[in-house]
Amino acid sequence: MNHKASGLDIFAAVGNTPLLRLSKLSAAVGRTILGKAEFLNPGGSVKDRAAKFIIEDAERTGRLQPGGIIVEGTAGNTGIALTMLGHAHGYTSIIVVPDDQSLEKIELLRVLGADVRLVPAVPFADPNNYYHVARRIAQETPGAIWADQFNNTANARGHYETTGPEIWEACGGQVDAFVASAGTGGTFAGVSAALKERKPSIRTVLADPFGSSLYAYVKHGVLEAQGDSIVEGIGIKRITDNFRSARADDAIRIDDRTTVEMAHYLVREEGLLLGGSAALNVAAAALVARDLPEGSTVVTILCDGGGRYLSRLYSSAWLESNGLLPAAAGLTFLEAAQHAR
Repeated sequence: MNHKASGLDIFAAVGNTPLLRLSKLSAAVGRTILGKAEFLNPGGSVKDRAAKFIIEDAERTGRLQPGGIIVEGTAGNTGIALTMLGHAHGYTSIIVVPDDQSLEKIELLRVLGADVRLVPAVPFADPNNYYHVARRIAQETPGAIWADQFNNTANARGHYETTGPEIWEACGGQVDAFVASAGTGGTFAGVSAALKERKPSIRTVLADPFGSSLYAYVKHGVLEAQGDSIVEGIGIKRITDNFRSARADDAIRIDDRTTVEMAHYLVREEGLLLGGSAALNVAAAALVARDLPEGSTVVTILCDGGGRYLSRLYSSAWLESNGLLPAAAGLTFLEAAQHAR
């Protein structure tokens, strides 16, 4: 008997990531903490979902034609996803990246065949900010589209239609809080909206690094930032079109010390090598869980893997030079979070 081989193409393989129980952390706080393992997407990050929906939307509307070029300004992961998925449909990519991002992401983009344009890391108001440079390149390049992950709402729609429902189904509707950070705002907005529709009482909490204005916006309705952060890809000083649809009940701010300690705790105790945004998310989820009734379940996003940050987040020399070398093994998240909030 002959059987025809079958399988998923790379677009179909995006999503349906597992929901991991962080066993030791859950035991430490006496509540269940679950992480959506987005680092298991084909491109290695949560940004695969945004890239998939942005490309499919551009194809459906006719903006992206065969042999077209995808242009984007990104901290790295969205560019990686757009390049990989773009190749599968015959597109090339021009990716504009601020020069303060990890070397691993920049090199991965080059290996994947992206035309990488490094630009100085300057504030959004500066016309040389990577966002504005990408927009100009797209306008000036024949056959190109600008992905515009910040204001292209196909991003949030992707999470509203897939990530949120997946979390709900995996939990059997038994989820009490959703905690996550925001860069473009797509993940937090899409998931929070999807979960709130299904359970209005669910608590949705924005996790924000220092240097971002979203914490103050959610808490007080003003765009004010304090300090700075080493965490890449999250935090912003403006309200994007994607974030406008977010359903945030509260916000929590996490400092770099807590993020680094949590990243190393997760390696040591849970066997998970994750990026800084994932570590920040987990730290925030644990703090939110601690204030909920016993038996509560909190879900967060494990955005990407730590292999993209070996030269920083997991480099003793780099951490020591930034005054962030983790404390001795055995430090619990409760001790690590003493500077949070």
